[in-house]
Amino acid sequence: MRRGWFASLLCVGACVSSPADESAQSASESASESAGTEAESETGELSPEAEGAALYEQYCGFCHGDVGQGYAADNANALANQEFLRLADEAFLAAAIRYGRPGTSMSAWGAVKAGPLSDQQIDHLVAFIKSWQTVPDADVDGYEIDPASSVFRGETYYAVYGCEDCHGELGVGGTYMSLENPWFLTMASDGYLRESIVNGRPGTPMASYADGGMDDLTPAQIDDVIKLIRSWEREPDTDPLPPFVPDVSDAVLNPDGPDPAFTLIDGRYIGVDAVKAALDAGAKMILLDARPHADFVEGHLAGAVSIPFFDLELVIDELPKDVWIVNYCGCPHAVSGQSFDALDAAGFGQIAVLDEGYYEWVDRGYPTAQGE
Repeated sequence: MRRGWFASLLCVGACVSSPADESAQSASESASESAGTEAESETGELSPEAEGAALYEQYCGFCHGDVGQGYAADNANALANQEFLRLADEAFLAAAIRYGRPGTSMSAWGAVKAGPLSDQQIDHLVAFIKSWQTVPDADVDGYEIDPASSVFRGETYYAVYGCEDCHGELGVGGTYMSLENPWFLTMASDGYLRESIVNGRPGTPMASYADGGMDDLTPAQIDDVIKLIRSWEREPDTDPLPPFVPDVSDAVLNPDGPDPAFTLIDGRYIGVDAVKAALDAGAKMILLDARPHADFVEGHLAGAVSIPFFDLELVIDELPKDVWIVNYCGCPHAVSGQSFDALDAAGFGQIAVLDEGYYEWVDRGYPTAQGE
C-alpha cells in the first residue's frame, strides 16, 4: 500500500486497542503529565520530554492518534502497540521519521529531506514514542533465515495465506502498508519480519501466523515468505534536499481562465474528477500541495505549488483571495485539512480539500509531475 503508516510492520487495521495498548496509553498519559510539570528548563526552553510530546502533537498525532492509538487518518498504525514497540528500536523509528516512507502518506520530516525537524528533535520525538513501551525489547538482530529458503515457495504462501490481500501482490498496492518500501526493508531485519509474522499485531487484523492453528505457517514456510519479501529490497534514496521556502509567485494556474463551478461536499471537499474536469476546461485555480516538500518532489499534481502546512503562514498573505485554492495531501484529509482551516481562519472563501487525495489522483492516471 502507498497510504498511511508510520513505522508499522506487516499490518495495520481497525482502531482496536489491546490490554497492552491500554498500558501504553497509561504510560503515555504519565509521560505527558511529567512533560507538563517539567516543560521548561532553567533557560526557558522546552525539556527534551516536553519537546518530544509537542512535536508528536504537531506532526504525528493527527494521523497516529493523540496517544499513539493509531488510525486517526488513513490507517496510520498504532505507534503505542506493544508488539510494534518491542521490535522497533530507536534507529528504526528515527529513520522512519527522518526519511519517511516515499510513495506513501508517511512523509519525510527530517531536515535532510527539507523537512522541519533537526536530528536532535527527531531524537526527542523517538524518545517520546518509546516512552509508551511497557515490555522488554525483542532480540531481532541475530536471526538468519534458512539459506535453502525459496522465493518461489514464498510467493505461493504469500498468496495462499492472504498476505497479498492486505499488502498487495508484490508487496505494494494493498489495503495496508507497503512491504516493498525501500526504507522499511533497509531498517527491518529478518528477525523483525519473523517476529511480525509469528506474533502479528494484537488488536489489528494482523494475526499471529504461528499460534498453533490449522492455518498457521511452519518455520520453514515463514522463512520462505521472508525470502520473498527480502527479494523486493532496493537501495533507499539518501540524497539530501536543500532547505525549502515556499514561493507562490507563479501559483495560479490558467490565470486568464474562468472560475471553476465547484459544488463542495459538506462545505469542504471537492472530488478529484471535478477538479480534473475544471482543469481540462481551463479554469483558474491554485493546487496547493500541503505535504512536506519531499513528498512534492517525489510526485505532485501537475501545476501544483508546494506549501507545506507548517509553512503556510510564511506566504499566506501573498495568496489571492479571489482564486479557488484546492488543498491536497495523501492522508487524504489530515494535512490538507489543516491547510484548509488556516486559510479559512484567514478569511479565504474559495477553498476546498481534494476529497480522495493525491494517491487517488495518481490511481486514476491524472497528470502528475516530479521534482522541484
